Amino acid sequence: MANGKRYDNAVQTFDREANFAPNEAVAMSKQLATAKFDETIELVCRLGVDPRKAEEMVRGTVALPSGTGRHVRVAVFAQGEAALQAKEAGADIVGDSDLADEVEKGNFNFDIAIATPEMMPVVGKLGRALGPRGLMPNPKTGTVTDNVAKAVQEFKGGMVEYRTDKFGNVHVPIGKASFDEGALLANFETVIEELQRVKPSGSKGKYFKKVVVSSTMGPGIKVDENSL
Repeated sequence: MANGKRYDNAVQTFDREANFAPNEAVAMSKQLATAKFDETIELVCRLGVDPRKAEEMVRGTVALPSGTGRHVRVAVFAQGEAALQAKEAGADIVGDSDLADEVEKGNFNFDIAIATPEMMPVVGKLGRALGPRGLMPNPKTGTVTDNVAKAVQEFKGGMVEYRTDKFGNVHVPIGKASFDEGALLANFETVIEELQRVKPSGSKGKYFKKVVVSSTMGPGIKVDENSL
């Protein structure tokens, strides 16, 4: 598929084979975000792991100090007191079997799904619907919890989920083009530190194989892995 004129013009402004320091890559991604909407700035890391091996799957959550800049719609599968706490914490959708019915109908009006442990027998049946969309609650990401109020507040406040895809890539939004460079860089550094913290013991050789920063409509800008 052909790229747009804006993209083609952007790639002519810098050497695409060059590697840049993190602060330079962040600044350039902002400058190249010229769309009429507030583009998301994304960090993509190719990690030296084998995602086919369960012990080398990199997955978790990280709180971005500068937030994400977007409204995150949170759905909570809960009953009783937990459901009330979720609503008070600001959850957009709260339900139990009724919410499960909506999901089965194909209604996905949320970006994050959280569930109490007691609701997992119900939620587990939604694997085919939630799994491919990356919405299946999981204890490893803090989305299966008894403290639903805390989870709602964290995801509303800038917590993001990350996981390696089948190629070993991790995609994480680190803010909006409207953020100042310092805020984006703080989020960038936080994600890198988190990925370093969860490096699998079985990962051998170079861990950060490729690191790229880009805006929604802009080209990827390579980051010098040796500067991380």
